[in-house]
Amino acid sequence: MTEETIQPKLSEPVFNHSNGRLLMPETRYWPTQMWKSPWSLPTYRRGAAVLAGLITGIAGAAWFLGEAGPRVAPLYSAAEQFALSKGVPAFIISVLWTFIKGAILLAAPLVNALFAVWWERKISAHIQSRMGPMYVGWWHGALQTVADGLKLLLKEDIIPETADKFVHMMAPVVVVIPAILAFAPVPFGNELVYADIDIGTLYVFAVGGVSVVGIIMAGWSSGNKFSLLGGLRSAAQLVSYELPRTFAVVPVIMLAGTLNISAIAGLQAGYWGGIIPRWLIFYPVVGQIAFIVFLIASVAETNRIPFDIPEAESELVAGFNTEYSGMKFALFFLSEFAYVLLSCLLMASFFFGGGAAPLPFLDFLPSWAWFLGKVLILMFCFLWFRWTFPRFRVDRLMDFNWKFLLPVSLLNIAAAGLLIWFLS
Repeated sequence: MTEETIQPKLSEPVFNHSNGRLLMPETRYWPTQMWKSPWSLPTYRRGAAVLAGLITGIAGAAWFLGEAGPRVAPLYSAAEQFALSKGVPAFIISVLWTFIKGAILLAAPLVNALFAVWWERKISAHIQSRMGPMYVGWWHGALQTVADGLKLLLKEDIIPETADKFVHMMAPVVVVIPAILAFAPVPFGNELVYADIDIGTLYVFAVGGVSVVGIIMAGWSSGNKFSLLGGLRSAAQLVSYELPRTFAVVPVIMLAGTLNISAIAGLQAGYWGGIIPRWLIFYPVVGQIAFIVFLIASVAETNRIPFDIPEAESELVAGFNTEYSGMKFALFFLSEFAYVLLSCLLMASFFFGGGAAPLPFLDFLPSWAWFLGKVLILMFCFLWFRWTFPRFRVDRLMDFNWKFLLPVSLLNIAAAGLLIWFLS
């Protein structure tokens, strides 16, 4: 038996001058070559019809359910009256109601992680002309993330011999708890907020900043020099990009005159000329710059590409979480996707009017439906960026923040002052 029969000779690669890639003739094709007219394919039309049906069905269900926020207070009052009539003390009712709201709030980042990981796989697969998860679950691999969660839950928890065991154990907790607590003052629609506090914006930035301490703890306690470098890189990046991200919100606070996130979203209700929404994104120059700076800094704050220097697996194995396994490893990703959701919720509240409809004749849908729709579009941008931009070099990443993003955010505060003076 000759060598050629054991290992068949592959065709010689050729350089594709129009696309600038090496292709194997008659074996690999660009999507534009395979689907020159996608709408002529029955499968493409069927997929578009299924997607349109899903969106229509979700919109119809949202219209049928209506506003959920105004129903909460009467429901609580009825339950309170019933409990009091049975002799239950008032403080027990209040504590129980707080726990119920806390459980619902806790479910938001958990469900988001299950959905976002699956959605990211599907988006990345389609961007790369692949199918993504298809078999685990009844529809397009819908239970793939659940299976991954069970796998991580059953994996052995390994702690390095040279690690500081207590700090190593506490680091994921310090990372994930602030990520969940930061959701408290963020609205999910009209009157759908866990704690409608007047300093909600300050609370979110203060609590969310604690997670960087957990990342440093993870890097230092692992007893691994690559983990330590990843933790230090993360601290440098997160602390640096937190400044322009915070300054990007200052014009929003100046224009709204409040730190209450629900109030900021509510003040954007209405339309200019009956058509253009009064969203802060449409305020000339100031709104657009504030949104772009906040979006870029939020991508950096969540360690997403092109700002995933804390991980940088090509250089640091896996960064600060190299020595973690099982559910401890999963908690870092849970916090990452929780902060992605939190950033999108804040952008929808600060710049896109919260639950306000984009056009007056579309207000038949409840505010929570419009709010979640805007959040999903913004989350898609986070997932889209991952497969579009190359990773920054660490020195250029810091230069971009200190030499461009921070000065622009400060100048935008001055522009907001001029805009307020002009409008007054």
